Parts: sequence; structure tokens; C-alpha cells
Amino acid sequence: MVGIGCGSVALGASHGVVSITFGLAVTCAILLFGSWSGAHINPAVTLAFWRDGQLEGNKVGPYMLAQYSGAFLAAMAVQAAAPTTVQPHLHALEGFAIELVITALLMTSILLVVQRTSSRTLIAIWVGGTVALLAFLAGPLTGASMNPARTFGPNVLGGMLYSLPFYISSTTLGAWFACDLKSRFFPDKRLSSEANT
Repeated sequence: MVGIGCGSVALGASHGVVSITFGLAVTCAILLFGSWSGAHINPAVTLAFWRDGQLEGNKVGPYMLAQYSGAFLAAMAVQAAAPTTVQPHLHALEGFAIELVITALLMTSILLVVQRTSSRTLIAIWVGGTVALLAFLAGPLTGASMNPARTFGPNVLGGMLYSLPFYISSTTLGAWFACDLKSRFFPDKRLSSEANT
């Protein structure tokens, strides 16, 4: 995702093309790797799935190591990839809130689509489309990270380590918050019916 999405930024693609490229990269990752790893390409999503009880704890560390390592290696391959930054006209709290909200929206949509279908194709199209839409809406403001690993590689190589806590915490809290939203407003009926039998 970093190689393809950030690669489109490095090539000077328009904002709309970059948004679609990120969405397509996510769609392809889900279709290609979903059967092996559940297509865990986002540490915030991985932590949220663990919190929601859909991922064993012993898989979280290895998945996150692979996510951050892959993002770093992809950023090295695309040396010109721009680091993720909040626009200067926004206050840091506004940027934090934007990243938290868009990540919460992304994670809520992931949890709901996974709860309602087992079709990897439908999940891939839904999640990729959600990423593209949110990237299009928030990209000009914060870079629309929604993924700590996606920001990690380019920002480390770009020397912008100071922004990593901002993006890691806002996206992780957003995904974490989505678990609360889902359990409160969209409980998994399959789990509650199994508990009653």
C-alpha cells in the first residue's frame, strides 16, 4: 500500500488519483492476502480486531512487525514518497480529531462489513472504496493516514519523527473507539444468539 499509494504521490499524481490509488491498493491487498493473513496491513485495524475479540493476541505482535517493516521497506523503494503532514492552517488538535474520526469511520465500516458478509470480494471493494473516499475528503488536510504503518515508513525516511506519535495515537484511538461504537450500536447478533443457545 505504501509503495503504490505513496508512489503515486511521488509521481505527482493529482489528489483524486492518489485517493483512488490508495483505495485500489487496499482492495488488491485484501483480495491477494486476505485468505492468508486476513489482509492485516494496518496496525490500528489489527489492534481493533484484537480488542473486538476477532484476532488472537499472539498474532498482534508479528502482524504489527510485518506491517511496520513492510511500510519502511516500501518507503525505501519509493524514496521520493512525501511524509504525512497536517496542513499549516490547521491546529494540531484539529488534525488529531480529523485522523481520529476518519480512522473510526474506516474501522467501523470494516467491522460492520466483516460482520455482515464473508465474501472477500465484497469486503475488499467496500474497504477499498471507504479508504478512497476518506482519503479524498481528508487527504488535503492531514494526508488521511488512517494507518500508522502507512505514515511510519515515509516519515522516518523523511526525518519527520516528531509527527509519528501524533499519527500513531490518533489512528489507534480512532480504531479503538470504533470497537466501542460497533459493540454499542451494532452488536454482532450471531454472537448474542450463540450465547443464548
